Amino acid sequence: MIALIQRAARGAVRVDGQVIGEIGAGLVCLVGVTDGDGPAQARRLAERVMNYRMFPDENGRMNRSVGDIKAGILAVPQFTLAADTRRGNRPSFTPAADPGQASDLFDAFVAALREGHPGKVATGRFGADMQVELVNDGPVTFWLEVPPARP
Repeated sequence: MIALIQRAARGAVRVDGQVIGEIGAGLVCLVGVTDGDGPAQARRLAERVMNYRMFPDENGRMNRSVGDIKAGILAVPQFTLAADTRRGNRPSFTPAADPGQASDLFDAFVAALREGHPGKVATGRFGADMQVELVNDGPVTFWLEVPPARP
């Protein structure tokens, strides 16, 4: 599973013009699911997102996690993160999990966030045409990946 996490001053997701999820300061987390991912990857990725130190401490160093500061997390499903872009000028989505599996694993990821995170957890809607707004703070953006288990 993949998460592109961005430290944000605020974030929101709209579907059909209506806000369906929003946070103040915290993380906007775009989430992609790849073929072979399972519940273990969803839980581990949630742990990494909650504990990744990207917020400043009293000395201005990135030493605090979103959990440490109890800020919000806006989780947005984004299958395009699983694209293979190594060749040509058009992405291949062969590495992406099928939609049913991806939806279940996104839900498992969100459930793990809600279970372990002391702050607000808001979401986008799987499969919807979403408009995502964020004010990237820094900017600070990181790519986190938990690879599928090897057979």
